[in-house]
Amino acid sequence: MHALSLTRKTPSLLFACIFKMEPIPKTNTFLLTLTILFFFLSTSSSAPLQFQNLVLNPLSSNAHTLSLPESDSLLPDSSVHDPDAASTTTLQLRHLDSLSLDKTPEQLFHLRLQRDALRVKALTSLVAVGNGSRAGGTVGGFSSSIISGLAHGSGEYFTRIGVGTPPKYVYMVLDTGSDVVWIQCAPCRKCYSQVDPVFDPTKSRSFVGISCGSPLCRKLDSQGCNSRNRCLYQVSYGDGSFTLGEFSTETLTFRGKKVERVALGCGHDNEGLFVGAAGLLGLGRGKLSFPLQTGRQFNRKFSYCLVDRSASSRPSSIVFGDAAVSRTAQFTPLLVNPNLDTFYYVELLGISVGGVHVAGITASLSKLDPIGNGGVIIDSGTSVTRLTRPAYIALRNAFRAGTSKLKRAPEFSLFDTCYDLSGKAEVKVPTVVLHFRGADMSLPATNYLIPVDTDGRFCFAFAGTTSGLSIVGNIQQQGFRVVYDLAGSRVGFAPRGCE
Repeated sequence: MHALSLTRKTPSLLFACIFKMEPIPKTNTFLLTLTILFFFLSTSSSAPLQFQNLVLNPLSSNAHTLSLPESDSLLPDSSVHDPDAASTTTLQLRHLDSLSLDKTPEQLFHLRLQRDALRVKALTSLVAVGNGSRAGGTVGGFSSSIISGLAHGSGEYFTRIGVGTPPKYVYMVLDTGSDVVWIQCAPCRKCYSQVDPVFDPTKSRSFVGISCGSPLCRKLDSQGCNSRNRCLYQVSYGDGSFTLGEFSTETLTFRGKKVERVALGCGHDNEGLFVGAAGLLGLGRGKLSFPLQTGRQFNRKFSYCLVDRSASSRPSSIVFGDAAVSRTAQFTPLLVNPNLDTFYYVELLGISVGGVHVAGITASLSKLDPIGNGGVIIDSGTSVTRLTRPAYIALRNAFRAGTSKLKRAPEFSLFDTCYDLSGKAEVKVPTVVLHFRGADMSLPATNYLIPVDTDGRFCFAFAGTTSGLSIVGNIQQQGFRVVYDLAGSRVGFAPRGCE
């Protein structure tokens, strides 16, 4: 009882000594140290974790059947709508699963995770190539170090674009991890199966082949030349797939808005599984990407909003032009990889779980070093966010501590933290916030605890990686309008941007 009595009196003694500038009695120094430590520990631990409700929606394909309209419908969106913006275009996006109507929800999810693994492998391979670790592949007599992030058809979202004059509308993958714009062209030495008829350049009045010595041809990392002095392009992929053909310029049409003289690869030899799309619209930061090519028309600005496919029938959308910049977005500066200009690098300072900063996650764990290693990228084609292994373990452990009352379930694929939530309609989970320099991304619960089967198993939708490259995937981006402002060298996040 004597010790307890001293402990209660000790803080008063301490404050009296501090404010009266009197020395603390030596006999109480050790006890005071323990008391101060206990005081601060009890104060910090007494703050309750912050939770939010997760309404449990079962795993569902929720896929919209792909139709073949001549154009795409304009989506009203109050967060980006600007009726005075003459150089603004809004398009619908469709998810890859809409091409697989014969698959069950579980099968679709497994395929998505398989594509995701290949995608991450391809992105890390591209970083390795950019940093000089290995050379690009060789096809058709010339080599190229251009390796798209799209691996094995892992581009997740399509939009409908008119190609040529008169325009022939086709589905094209939108990919922030790629630069070169390309489409399958007749005649095909080898073409994979696509939803639309293969584009025939001889029937377009605006198709123009590029000569080998032209400035556009020299922008390719490696150029080829055929017997007719026409520039050849090649894009290789992480799974060994590739597209090869003639580099050209062509008119693209977005919702009736024409964009002329876009450098475009006309692929006559396209090998691999690209899952139905006619080609790819590269949205990266490289000099041949669509945003860089159309800088004057769309001011190097675009944004997209990806809906939660398991909970909403509202289509996703992409906006090009000044109106793409949401007024409610928080922005973080873009970083530059000196060896690779394709990816959108940002600085991740930390992550909070339940309103408490996770002590094991520091900016140094995901820092982009001077020679281009490490770093964090924002990517539209990767589904699950990858963090360096130490950062992921710290995040996972903090989340597990905040969900100790939920019933655990076995691991699932790459997810090692899963829960059996069968029979429940709603649960409380700790909040998760990604802290970027200048911008906080407060995730809805559906963006990090996701259904993986139809039996009520939900898993924590993050994963660890040993590659050094961290990737913020599209599951975590759902519901945000993600703004890519290349003119301002920044990326922004506007919550509830799809409303």
